Amino acid sequence: MSATDTDRIERQVSLNATRERVWRALTNAEEFGTWFGADLTGQRFAPGQRTHGHLTFAGYEHILFDAVVERIEPQSLMSFHWHPYPMEPHANYADEAPTLVTFTLHDGPANGTLLKVVESGFDKVPARRREEAFRMNSHGWDAQMAKIARHVGG
Repeated sequence: MSATDTDRIERQVSLNATRERVWRALTNAEEFGTWFGADLTGQRFAPGQRTHGHLTFAGYEHILFDAVVERIEPQSLMSFHWHPYPMEPHANYADEAPTLVTFTLHDGPANGTLLKVVESGFDKVPARRREEAFRMNSHGWDAQMAKIARHVGG
């Protein structure tokens, strides 16, 4: 990680799906959980609201997806705060500054959608775990962009 890219991860994917379809996959918490890999059954995303559930990846079921929605701008933007790479089962991350994950939707080619995700705020993650959290979430966003593409058919 170089000095110029330590605070944020940026990814984008061109999806062969309408903006409405991608929007639903992002903002319906249960559907989000389906492609993202978290059990968010019975939950919803709403500004200021916490949404949480255990991951559904084999071997990682003890890890909690725990996010607080910051903003929802229909068909355009959804953002939430979370603690990146919270892999220590007994750690209390409450005293750490969370990162901000922002999804934005843009018109793409052939009536498709360009989805961008930015996770920022890594410079505020405690130094003892900053580099690993950045590296693991960087790989994670690569995988998640491929997963949403498969999910929406793009």
